Amino acid sequence: MAISYTTSRDAAEWWKDAEILMLRHQLAVAERQRPRAHSRLTWPDRAWLALLARTVPAERLAAMRLIVTPGTIVRWHRDIVRRRWARRSRRGRSGRPATHRKVRSAVLRLARENESWGYRRIHGELAGLGITVAPSTVWQILDAGISPVPRRDGPGWAEFLRSQAQGILALDFFTAGLLNGAKVYVLAVIEHGTRRVRILGATGHPAQSWVVQQARNLLMDLDDAGMGVKFILCDRDASFSAAFDAVFQAAGARVVRSAVQAPRMNAIMERWVGSCRRELLDRTLIWNQRHLMTVLREYEDFSNTHRPHRTLNQAAPLRPLPDGVTDLDHFRVLRRDRAGGVIHEYHLVA
Repeated sequence: MAISYTTSRDAAEWWKDAEILMLRHQLAVAERQRPRAHSRLTWPDRAWLALLARTVPAERLAAMRLIVTPGTIVRWHRDIVRRRWARRSRRGRSGRPATHRKVRSAVLRLARENESWGYRRIHGELAGLGITVAPSTVWQILDAGISPVPRRDGPGWAEFLRSQAQGILALDFFTAGLLNGAKVYVLAVIEHGTRRVRILGATGHPAQSWVVQQARNLLMDLDDAGMGVKFILCDRDASFSAAFDAVFQAAGARVVRSAVQAPRMNAIMERWVGSCRRELLDRTLIWNQRHLMTVLREYEDFSNTHRPHRTLNQAAPLRPLPDGVTDLDHFRVLRRDRAGGVIHEYHLVA
């Protein structure tokens, strides 16, 4: 029958009908193998079928063999039109405007620097700065990373250290290895407010009596410098005994001990010790305890008079920043070697 059908048509048009019959037969085979093939159509597939269906008469469309019903194609067409107009209506005004990045930064900064402030307090501070924003916006910004509920149990550790920096001294031991394999314990102290470092002493056996004597020497040096101290920050080493605490308590200072295995609670001292190791001890062969104290005194003077500190805006604890160089065409830099050439200092030649 198919052969008689093809021979009865014009030779220039019969191949189109044959192609359609082949495609229909392949579609029937595909439906038998995958009865739910219509559920895997993508949106481009649906849009293309809906577009072609608009060009076919309704009575012809009903007689076609499709993997979906005509009603489904009509529903697809309605969805395409709805999405198209919805996208146009949202163009240029996609709902609530986004919060400016600088406003977001200001909210997060106020929250970090004031742990006792809630979102209402931050909203009031922004209003005082002339920044108009809704309280709910502040809540949403904080809810993404910081709790919008204020801290009720007092200041955090970082806030305490910042607020009391001018009266805090941090002490800690660190070790140095000698050339003969012996280990020496070095006791150092740093002022949180000025970042000034003092090497109190070094010993092979840090007995409690030795530590107490170093504490007395430190208080005498501070008294000669006219400096008061409110807090002494140290770890829970057994060398820091009750007699050690009594020395500072008699001077009106309070001894605060960090938690067990929490070096970040004494981070400023730990950071200085790390710098001392990287810049000096790891690059120097220490012959004996006397040689160790010589190079440590050299590094102490370098840290206090020359080494820049980010907390001090790149100034040194005992040296402010000089005036800027005005004539960049006529300046010379002189290098000064310290600790046997391990440390370099640079100065402008007058």
